[in-house]
Amino acid sequence: MIEIGSIVKEFNGKKVLDRISAKFEPGKCSFVIGASGGGKSVLMKCMVGLLTPESGSISFDKRDFLKLDYQAKKDLRQEIGMLFQGGALFDSLSVEDNVAFPLQMFTQKSAAEIQERVNFCLQRVRLENVNKLFPSNISGGMKKRVGIARAIALNPKYLFCDEPNSGLDPITSRVIDELILEITEEYNITTIINSHDIKSVFDMGDHIVFIYQGKALWEGNKSLLGKSDCKELNEFINASKFNN
Repeated sequence: MIEIGSIVKEFNGKKVLDRISAKFEPGKCSFVIGASGGGKSVLMKCMVGLLTPESGSISFDKRDFLKLDYQAKKDLRQEIGMLFQGGALFDSLSVEDNVAFPLQMFTQKSAAEIQERVNFCLQRVRLENVNKLFPSNISGGMKKRVGIARAIALNPKYLFCDEPNSGLDPITSRVIDELILEITEEYNITTIINSHDIKSVFDMGDHIVFIYQGKALWEGNKSLLGKSDCKELNEFINASKFNN
């Protein structure tokens, strides 16, 4: 479980996150939604340690990340998987070398053990016989699946996904959604997804936090999403449906 308490983040004296609190449970797909510039990407960066909030707490299974020493933070980061918006693959590395990268960086596994894990992760995202291809040789949807394979290579307890469906057609988007959901449930991962894809939110949103102008205005699940009396949330949903 990840718990955040009263997170405040400022840039040049302006509050971008204003006392945001939430809980994210294992085995569930949690979404952070809101308009661009509302603070959701800043929140995710704070949670994975790329930014440091002015105040508040970020606890991973009762371990307050902000209070850990350097080595403890490094150890905890190895429990975190990241799926970046653009895939963020290394263009100069083959598919298998991209997936192997975190294993080579953070483990003492032998070359044979790394290869076995790479093959397993690629098979898990239904990518076979692409090991030696390079990112320039595969489609956008396949790049996202390689990104998922790399994200789960270290058997993470926590998975952060930044706009996983960005730039994908509707059919490929559903494939990515299904993979993230399957992996989350199968390995009991605490998964947090930043997304503008309102269909994904309605399909997968076990837990949803709506951020508006740096504040968490609504929290609930997909069954309650369309029944909210939060004006800003309803406007966001309607605009997202129209744009999609």
